[in-house]
Amino acid sequence: MTDILIKNGFVITMEGSGAGVIEKGAVAVKGSVIEDVGPTDELEKKYRAHRVFDAEGKAVMPGLIDAHIHTSLALLRGIAQDTNNWLQKGIGPFKPHFTKDEIVKGSMMNILEGIKAGTTTFCDYDNPMTEIAENYLRIGARARIASMINELPPDLHKLEIGELYPFDASCGENMLMENIKLIEEWHGRGNGRITCVFGPQGPDMLSRELLLEIKHLAEKYDTKIYLHVAQGDREIDQMIKRYGKRSVEFLDEIGYLNERLVAIHLTEATKEEAQLMAKRGASMVHCPGSIGIIDGLVPPVLEFLDAGGTAALGSDQAPGNNCSNMFNEMKFAAILNKVKMGDPTVMPAWKVMRMATIEGAKAIGLENEIGSLRPGKKADIIIVNMSEPGLCPVITRPVRNIVPNLVYSARGHEVETVIIDGNIVMENRKVLTVNEKEVIYRAQKAAEGLALRAGEDFVNSGTKTVEMMEKGYL
Repeated sequence: MTDILIKNGFVITMEGSGAGVIEKGAVAVKGSVIEDVGPTDELEKKYRAHRVFDAEGKAVMPGLIDAHIHTSLALLRGIAQDTNNWLQKGIGPFKPHFTKDEIVKGSMMNILEGIKAGTTTFCDYDNPMTEIAENYLRIGARARIASMINELPPDLHKLEIGELYPFDASCGENMLMENIKLIEEWHGRGNGRITCVFGPQGPDMLSRELLLEIKHLAEKYDTKIYLHVAQGDREIDQMIKRYGKRSVEFLDEIGYLNERLVAIHLTEATKEEAQLMAKRGASMVHCPGSIGIIDGLVPPVLEFLDAGGTAALGSDQAPGNNCSNMFNEMKFAAILNKVKMGDPTVMPAWKVMRMATIEGAKAIGLENEIGSLRPGKKADIIIVNMSEPGLCPVITRPVRNIVPNLVYSARGHEVETVIIDGNIVMENRKVLTVNEKEVIYRAQKAAEGLALRAGEDFVNSGTKTVEMMEKGYL
């Protein structure tokens, strides 16, 4: 007797070199793992199940992997768009006013949003991560988490644009201790759903000495390092002022470019820098929606991939791309890179879907557990209704249109069922582990309180968003 049998679906396994589609396919789940995958007629003969999902007319695929997200910033959705100096002038005025309680309430809303759009794994990277980890444990998601480490002053937004950041070594050491505590107390929790890595914020935001200490600790704990790299001209300017060299050259000199490094963004990396990182074995997380909105740029992910690198996709944060939705990121990744290259054949649908599933799993070091539908892997599975008007019609001959329709047309609401670690977390669009209305209500009230306290600082920040409000554009 197996626990769950999903039958009659278009099973997108992500095995092999493409999407690995099995028409009229089935997936059997026993406990937290996938027991079998194959044609429905074969699995129905082999298994009886406690729960049977008839996926006729539906896609059955691996849960999506959001390889980079800051759920702590969820309450700032829509506040920092369409402006320059996003970090200091956009979100900077709000950050000193956040309470821990507000961050946690916003985070839960962000996680809920992602699950309802088919995300099963979140790579979250911020503070207070211990409390945010409780959200993941409670809602039933898979999470790969880090406490953010920097040596920056809390009033960073008050510095003149371009001024060299003053470092506070004691601040950095305290943050590092929090990250170590997170790893020692949370790694492996929730039947292994929660795993931990180190999270230095960026090479411009902490000292060489602290970066090297983190590198040593990552080797000791045998885990990954998440790091924003070349994430904007601001970072490059800071690096040249402090070290006389760009980010990638600096990181290469201190031995950071290896398989432990998960490099986020590479927004301002040159073609040669992207190729070097790929050749050194670092992986990359491409956040096309966020970087497109914040910086108006398309990072060199194609050059990174062409050099043999492994790349994932991430949503980044709500005041960046405005949503936690990996269908959105797949579409952005495909379209923006086609426009950048002037070539409609680059970043085909099957490739960006792999970046949100199996390639994403490889990039974050979890390819043996998640990312594809294969016996022995964790049962992180979503069922998508292909009968929604935006995904219909479904054609299988002379060519299958299922993967292109999911990448270019899905908006996330078509996800009906979400299974994580063998547990049914969402069924018929209802998340079973938390009270959705309560989560949203609490986040709304938290955002209202934050906006009230931070309002004066934001108005005085000089951001274009305030100017647009004053002119009645918003």
